[in-house]
Amino acid sequence: MNFEMQKANLLAENIKGFVDFIKNNEKTGLFLNHDKLYQVKLWVEEYKFRSLADELLRINMYEWDGKYTLLLVERFWKGFCIIEDYVETNLDDLFFLSGRTHTLKNLSGFFIKLD
Repeated sequence: MNFEMQKANLLAENIKGFVDFIKNNEKTGLFLNHDKLYQVKLWVEEYKFRSLADELLRINMYEWDGKYTLLLVERFWKGFCIIEDYVETNLDDLFFLSGRTHTLKNLSGFFIKLD
């Protein structure tokens, strides 16, 4: 298997995990500031993270498609930058997301230049 395919699939699996993590925590309501978590959930839905992850997995299932992979990662990156900034700004309430955002940022760095 191509190394780039493995990286793309790993990123897609982590995006799906991030989406599931937010949905599960939003349902339980164990955190004090439910509104901030709900805002993150809205951004995840607005930027269609689940669809992007599914598409990344689909196109890199058998063969590496670099051009389309980069397009999908750039679309993910647009929404992710907003979420990452929001989590860092509200770290006291959203500390449980900081590890996952850090992981996604590093995995995305394989494909795009991080600032």
